[in-house]
Amino acid sequence: MRQGVRLGVDVGSVRVGVARCDPGGILASPLETVKSGKGDVDRLVDLVAEHEAIEVVVGLPTSLSGREGPAAQSARRFAARLADRLPPETVRLHDERLTTVTAENGLRAGGVHGQARRKVVDQAAAAVLLQAALDAERSTGRPPGEIVQGSP
Repeated sequence: MRQGVRLGVDVGSVRVGVARCDPGGILASPLETVKSGKGDVDRLVDLVAEHEAIEVVVGLPTSLSGREGPAAQSARRFAARLADRLPPETVRLHDERLTTVTAENGLRAGGVHGQARRKVVDQAAAAVLLQAALDAERSTGRPPGEIVQGSP
């Protein structure tokens, strides 16, 4: 398992959920919700620097059959914009199937409802995504997902 803080990013059309893990790559925790649109990539670049993150794992939303739709293409575009601003091989895409559903269920079970849940569900989904990526790396010994290349 590689050492170093990683950020997990759940890209949405309204909000971008962000999570981080400890330097040992053991546990992912919700960090912040960023408003989608102007300045979102700037804020993520700042968070990478602030937390000295070695990697950013962006969720790739695919259907249960594995097909990529418009949301996946949007996530790919977002990841490419982020990769343009960070060192090579810092941004990775990782399958995020059912992360939001898992996050919603966890928050509901924890007694977080209504407006309060909407404020943190994107962060929680990012934490679910990042934890899945960390667990995948721990079980395979290989970094998760696919590397996103910035523009040449």
